[in-house]
Amino acid sequence: MKAAFTPKLATTLREGITLARLKDDALAGLTVAIVALPLAMALGITSGASPDKGLVTAIVAGFLISALGGSRVQIGGPTGAFVVVISGIIAHHGYSGLILATMLAGLILIIAGYAGVGRLMRFIPAPVVTGFTAGIAVIIASSQIADFLGLRAPHIPAEFFGKWAAYAGAIDTINFAALGIGAGALAIILLLKRFAPRWPGYLIALILAALAALLLRLPVETVGLRFPDMPTSLPAPELPAFSLPLLKDVVGPAFTIAFLAGIESLLSATVADGMTGYRHRSGQELVGQGVANLASALFGGMPATGAIARTATNIRAGGKTPLAGIFHALFLLLFLLIAGPLIGYIPMAALAAVLLMVAWGMSEIERFRALLRLHMGERLLLLLTFALTVAVDLTVAIGVGVTLASLLFMARMSEASGLLTEDETEEDPAQRAALPRNVEVFRLAGPLFFGAAGEMLDTLTRIGRTPRGVILRMERVPYIDASGIMMLESFVRQARDAGTSVTLCEIRAAVGTELRRAHPPFAGAESVGSFEEALARYADKG
Repeated sequence: MKAAFTPKLATTLREGITLARLKDDALAGLTVAIVALPLAMALGITSGASPDKGLVTAIVAGFLISALGGSRVQIGGPTGAFVVVISGIIAHHGYSGLILATMLAGLILIIAGYAGVGRLMRFIPAPVVTGFTAGIAVIIASSQIADFLGLRAPHIPAEFFGKWAAYAGAIDTINFAALGIGAGALAIILLLKRFAPRWPGYLIALILAALAALLLRLPVETVGLRFPDMPTSLPAPELPAFSLPLLKDVVGPAFTIAFLAGIESLLSATVADGMTGYRHRSGQELVGQGVANLASALFGGMPATGAIARTATNIRAGGKTPLAGIFHALFLLLFLLIAGPLIGYIPMAALAAVLLMVAWGMSEIERFRALLRLHMGERLLLLLTFALTVAVDLTVAIGVGVTLASLLFMARMSEASGLLTEDETEEDPAQRAALPRNVEVFRLAGPLFFGAAGEMLDTLTRIGRTPRGVILRMERVPYIDASGIMMLESFVRQARDAGTSVTLCEIRAAVGTELRRAHPPFAGAESVGSFEEALARYADKG
């Protein structure tokens, strides 16, 4: 238990840190910091906050996720998954509401980590994850159209369709200088991604875009014009001021933030495990994420989680221990302190180009297409989650998606659960001829849970005649719940009323324990160990 909640940093420090490994981690941290710098700023802006909020989040949360997390190579910070939730909280409750929601999410993650919820995250179905991730990608891309085109549209609604209606109404205000900067930055990113994938394409595109706008004196909006009072240092930690009504209002969004942080961090850690051969500690990873979000909120930052792309960059750059993530946070702090004033020269259109690429990466278009080729239920789950994320609300999309996935799973499990007569099994057909006179034998197959109980009872009651005895073979029943027990009770009671005795045999230990806990002895039915013992009982009765 203690090992499961030991940060990976402590483990690697006990193993010993050599100078060569320290050098590798420092270089990997620098590489990731160069990649994370433009992403953190862009995500801060598109979330409805400011560039410095994104950087503060990457510095504070990134440091703590590496120092306290359960993965050796995880890189944490702001990610696109939070954009929709953050912008909604800020729009309705202000930035103080976001701070409070982030702190609550941190507490939820810590509790979830120690409660073992990390093991349950893996059961969120792929269509749900892909559906809301693709939906978020569409929302992020849609939110960048105004900056990319340089539109003058002062009142752009938060809703997806209202947003596009506003764009259509302002289409005659396109700033072609901004469009040129944005298109140029996008082209640079794509070309470098194609021909020099190891180069920091995002950062190079932003630097060149800023130089072009400055030297050519282009009439484009920059970060400095939109955020003239942006601080260029790390703020002091401060407890937020909040009220009980505000606390009630942000509880729901806080659970959404915690859910997204948990899903993305564990998914990122799993991907990292596949690339490195190590295994992460899911419980400690959630605890580390929780502490990091608490600290980020105290410093005025945003929600944070493990970032898959930055984690992969860390691994490819040679990062071996959590020190690489710590170095990444320290380098970002250095960039903020030294080059902070230069951030104001970056054109908003260039940042929009960066976020369009982020959205494309999030969309996972190939996986989306692959899921569309699966079973109708999987397709429905994917498309419904996607549509609800885009058109309604992320929280609704996740709730409906997980609920529908559970119902589909139970429907399939109920189909897998069934009743086999002895001549439907692989046993010797001659065995049925050897059964005692007027005795029926059935084999229950699959888990008996509430999704299967009704169908099982219908099948059991369609024997067609009234035998003097029924033997139920249960070696293929791995699990039974309260509804399954009630179903068996109903069958035993109906059989007894009709003058038929019921004998259960070959019961697995876990199922037998549940039956004894519910009703010892079990509703008047006999229970024996083997099938042969059950046959002997009826043979003795003639």
